[in-house]
Amino acid sequence: MSTPAPHPAYPFDARPLTEPVDKAALKAWNAEARRSGGSAVVPGCAAAFVIVFCAIFVLIGVTLVPTLLASVDGLAAAVPMLLLPLMFVALPTVVIVLLLRGMLGGRETGYRLDRFARANGMTFVPRAEDPGLPGMIFHRGRRRQAQLRVRGERPRFVEFGNYRYTTGSGKNQTTHRWGYVAIHLDAPLPHIVLDALGNNSIFGSNLPTTFDRDQRLSLEGDFDRHFALYCPRGYERDALYLFTPDIMARFIDHAGQLDVEIVDDWLFLYTRRDVATLDPATWAWLFSMVSALMDKLAQWGRWRDERLAAAGAAPVAPGAAPLPFGAAGVVTPPPIAGAPRGVAAPGRRLRTGWSWAAILVGVIALAWFVLRTIGVMGYLPF
Repeated sequence: MSTPAPHPAYPFDARPLTEPVDKAALKAWNAEARRSGGSAVVPGCAAAFVIVFCAIFVLIGVTLVPTLLASVDGLAAAVPMLLLPLMFVALPTVVIVLLLRGMLGGRETGYRLDRFARANGMTFVPRAEDPGLPGMIFHRGRRRQAQLRVRGERPRFVEFGNYRYTTGSGKNQTTHRWGYVAIHLDAPLPHIVLDALGNNSIFGSNLPTTFDRDQRLSLEGDFDRHFALYCPRGYERDALYLFTPDIMARFIDHAGQLDVEIVDDWLFLYTRRDVATLDPATWAWLFSMVSALMDKLAQWGRWRDERLAAAGAAPVAPGAAPLPFGAAGVVTPPPIAGAPRGVAAPGRRLRTGWSWAAILVGVIALAWFVLRTIGVMGYLPF
C-alpha cells in the first residue's frame, strides 16, 4: 500500500510509530502516565485483582490436590489426579502472562502514539469515559469509552480516536468497536448523514441508527453510487449549498469507505476499525483525508439558516435566495448572510426510522413466539 503525501497543513512524521523504543524512556513515560491518571493500560487495581485471584487459585490447588491424591486407591485411579497440579499451575500462569503482555503492549502503544502526536504538533489523550460528543455512536449502550485519542488544534480542532460501547447483557452482551475522526466546524449546521454504501452489508447500513427514507436526498453525478445522503425535510437546498461538486468529489476520493455525520458544529467520520493504531499507512491515509477536506470546510462557516432570520432572531441582509448547484458547480451565496449562527429546530436532528433487517428480525421473532405458544397448547410437536 503506497503512502499518500499529506497536506502541508498537517506535518507528518511517522518515525515514532516504528522506530526502536528506549526502555528507560518507556518506563519513565509510564510512571508519569500513572501519576497523572492518564495511563492507557490495564488499571493497577484490575491487574492486582487478577494476580491475587490467580494466587488464591494456586493456593487452593496446593491444598486440595494432595488431599485428593491421598484419598485415591491404586495408581490407575491416581493418574487422572496428576493432571490437577498442571491445571492449577498452568492456568494461572497463562492468565498472568497474557495480562503482562497486554499491559506491556498497551504501554508501548501509548508511548509511541504520545511521541507520534508530539512529533506532529498534536497531543495524546489515552482515554475518556463517556466523551459526550454529539455524534450518533456516542450516546448508545453503556461503558462508553474513547481510547487512544490523538488531537490537533490547528488549523482547526481535529481528534482521531477509537471508541467502545456495550449493549445487551449476559450471554447477549456485545462490545461495539468504532474508529472516528471528529472535526470541529465554524458554525452549527443541519443534521446531515452520508451513509457510505461501500461498507454496508447484505442487511443494509452498518450505522447504529436508521433514518427515515423520506429524508434521503439524491445528488448529481456519481455521488449516489458512493453515499446515501440524508438531510432534514425542508433543508434540501441547504444540503446542496454545503455539498458542492468539488466537496462531493473529495468525499468520494478520500472518504468513500467512511460514514459521515454532520451534527451541531461537528463533522464526524466513522469506521468499524480502529483509526488510532501503530500503522503508518493508516495515519497517512487519515492525514491525507482530513487535509483534503480542511480547506473546503471554511465555506461551511458562512452558512446561515434563513428560518432563524424569518423568526425575527436577527435582521436579514438583502440578497437573493440561493439556488441548487448546476452542472457547472457554480457556488451560490450562503443562505441569508445576515442571519445569526444556528439551526432552527426542524433541522437539528434527522428523524429515525426502521431498517428492513430490523423489521424482518421482528417478524421472525413474532412468528416464533406464536408458533411456540401454539405448540405449548398441543397443536405442534415443539
